[in-house]
Amino acid sequence: MDTVLVSLVSVFGTAVGAILTAVITARSERRREVAQNAALRQTQEHEWRVESMRWLRERRHGTYLAFLEALSAADRANQEHYRHLSRIAPGSGEDEQSLREIRQLFKTAEAASHAVMLEGPEGVAEAAQALVRRLSALVVNVREYARVHVTNDDSLGERSSACHENGMDFIAAHKEFVAIARGALDGQLNTA
Repeated sequence: MDTVLVSLVSVFGTAVGAILTAVITARSERRREVAQNAALRQTQEHEWRVESMRWLRERRHGTYLAFLEALSAADRANQEHYRHLSRIAPGSGEDEQSLREIRQLFKTAEAASHAVMLEGPEGVAEAAQALVRRLSALVVNVREYARVHVTNDDSLGERSSACHENGMDFIAAHKEFVAIARGALDGQLNTA
């Protein structure tokens, strides 16, 4: 009987050992699967964030570029009008067509600045606003220069100096906007 009892205890011990091994193996496997799933989810989230940042950077880049192109078109038209006035004799008639074109190009640049302000970030939006204000001041200066040019007023030299001064301020604001926008875009690239 002792042999049977020893055999039963041995079989029971083996069965319990096998069950315990199976339970421990199953728990280890489940933990490994949970860890793998967490790592996979973390990798997927990182890839999604990188792709999202890349998309946002490309979108902002396009918005900033469209703004700069619209701004440059308005500035070029304004400069050309000023140069044209500088080349002709004072007292000539005002070029209403050029003034309308400049006004329309300015409105287009201003509208493009709204997209920049919406896209952000805040520093870029503020620099865009400052740049539009500088261009607006420059357009007003050239328009005043044109008015004084038509009337052949004595303040033509003073108006010309104001145009030059505001032109230099516009160039400085333009450089500042580009630097801030580039920094924001590079920051997005480095974040990704």
